[in-house]
Amino acid sequence: MIELGSRVAEFRPVTTRGRRAPAPHERQRDPERTKARILEAATAEFAAKGFAGARVSEIAARAGVNQQLIAYYFDGKEGLYREMGRRWRAYEAEAVPDDLPFAEAVGRYVHASVDDLGGRLLAWDGLADTGADDGDEARERNERLRHEVEVLRQRQRNGEIDDRFDPAVLHLILTSAANALAVYPHLARGLLGADARSPESVRRYAEQLTLLVGRLGNDGEAPAGTR
Repeated sequence: MIELGSRVAEFRPVTTRGRRAPAPHERQRDPERTKARILEAATAEFAAKGFAGARVSEIAARAGVNQQLIAYYFDGKEGLYREMGRRWRAYEAEAVPDDLPFAEAVGRYVHASVDDLGGRLLAWDGLADTGADDGDEARERNERLRHEVEVLRQRQRNGEIDDRFDPAVLHLILTSAANALAVYPHLARGLLGADARSPESVRRYAEQLTLLVGRLGNDGEAPAGTR
């Protein structure tokens, strides 16, 4: 439901020199731990500024590594952003499998969206969108979206969702709803009286959205466990 990494191609920098591999003393003894620190720092930087505004130098400073390591491990800013998207999709597939009950799946997305890797990056991607859908990543994204819409159609055939709903429109509505705490933290703070990312706000919102989604069946009754 949450798509990341589709904006990268539109900010492709022009370079005339190949990247320099870091000197041996610049490399860390534990490359996986170093990569994890870089990804954690990149998450904070991209979430705060979006892809266009993020700076590799700031990511390196946050991670406490030489800037050359980002080029060495991830092929620069674009590669780093793509890796974040790849890891998000792997997490998404594990945390919210297709066979999960629909209301529970949407509730889990609420919890995932308050992570900087989810809702905030999705919002930045949307703000930076130029309407170009001719790249490989855009085609991959649209293929995943078509699959997710087909999953909704199957849920309609199974009676889990009222078949009067347009599944593509429903997907867009629920993606927006699941990411509301991340995209509208100021509204959530004013309405709920607490920080949007606080455990209480996330629990409260997820419970209510799960209850609402549970009413989308053909009989309008919430399934067992959501009443």
